Amino acid sequence: METFIIHGGKPLFGSVRLGGAKNASFKLMIASLLTKGVTRLLNFSHINEVQITKDIIEDLGGTTKNAGERTMFIHADGLSSYKIPEKYGSGSRASTMFLAPLLVRFQHAEVPLPGGDAIGKRPIDRHLLGLEALGAKIVQKGSTLYASLDKKGFKGTTFRFDKKSHTGTETLLIAAATASGKTILENAGLEPEIDDLIQFLNEMGAHIRRRENAIIEIDGVKELHPTIYKVMPDRNEAVSYACAAIASKGDIIVQNARKENLEAFLDKLDEMGAGYEVGSYGIRFYHKGEMRAVDVTTTPHPGFMTDWQPLWSVLLTQAVGVSVIHETVSESRFQYVPDLQTMGAKIELFNPEVARPEKVYQFIVPQSDPHFHAVRIFGKSQFKGGEFTVHDLRAGATLVLAGLVSKKPTVLHNVEQIDRGYEQLDTRLRSMGAEIVRVSR
Repeated sequence: METFIIHGGKPLFGSVRLGGAKNASFKLMIASLLTKGVTRLLNFSHINEVQITKDIIEDLGGTTKNAGERTMFIHADGLSSYKIPEKYGSGSRASTMFLAPLLVRFQHAEVPLPGGDAIGKRPIDRHLLGLEALGAKIVQKGSTLYASLDKKGFKGTTFRFDKKSHTGTETLLIAAATASGKTILENAGLEPEIDDLIQFLNEMGAHIRRRENAIIEIDGVKELHPTIYKVMPDRNEAVSYACAAIASKGDIIVQNARKENLEAFLDKLDEMGAGYEVGSYGIRFYHKGEMRAVDVTTTPHPGFMTDWQPLWSVLLTQAVGVSVIHETVSESRFQYVPDLQTMGAKIELFNPEVARPEKVYQFIVPQSDPHFHAVRIFGKSQFKGGEFTVHDLRAGATLVLAGLVSKKPTVLHNVEQIDRGYEQLDTRLRSMGAEIVRVSR
């Protein structure tokens, strides 16, 4: 187990360059298994989720090779197994995405149920229903999914997601790329990472296009070919560093940050009175004086992203007034709140009155709901540090941000959870003036 020791109270100054998006890198790696030959991914991320995906590919018989600082070669010719070992289920969100390429290659697949962050139930039923609509047969036995497919392969169909699903849309894109006939996905996800996957598949020879009203059309092709592709920059990393700079009263440049992927976040910075400046280099983020309270409701893209709200909460603790965050995407995303309360933040959990929850929420709300879906944050807070164990990726990053603001030491254990989605977070923060040390225990 590794630990961060943070001595905060120091503003961040300097610049940081974004790596490839976590939510794109490992998914492009999985999609590359649709083709034989060598696929080259540029700007990939050095994070644990990518490493786990590499390990799975190699256990299946494929080969991967890091070449240079951010280039990965993926060779799927030697793929010889359709069974993913059970050991990968608990540590990765990627396991069910392997169903599509394994069924294309072998007409069979055995994969463990996915793990990852404990932020509520993963709605993988949307993935599975879509794969079944394309012709797969899937049964669950214990913690393993067993899937099969006719030798003729996936067959084009029309499938409508009952709720928008980021990963579900990507899973069906991979499956439908080489299906026979046309596939139409309705109420599909709109995230830029999905567009990155679409562009990647099209450069491999797929015929995929977006239509109005969240519709994606896929004309299946017989085969795909390898390509060279540059992974989009990580917008969650961009928001993390932006919040760290502004909350610490600093001034940093986030190189490669794309304005078009951060519109909802930038709009809220305007409303709050925080500083940013867009240039050809990326985006500069800086503290420019007292900040105002702001209300936020998370929604699927192009709205305010659920992954951003824990980070945003730290920023709101430094704003004047009462802010509200209403979480409508993830079932249980406020697990970080007790730790921030322990550090000195004044935050109240509550459930707002919602007339039609089935329309508002992207998850199924049970009659006896054990979770809170909103918080009130009272600013400004003085953080007093503390000692905590990190339980999931984004909550861990949130505690790092709070530690940077606190003038007393913060100790975070189990920072491997943070490493799942951030590349050398401690090293990069140190380069901008943060006092943060990693120790092994």
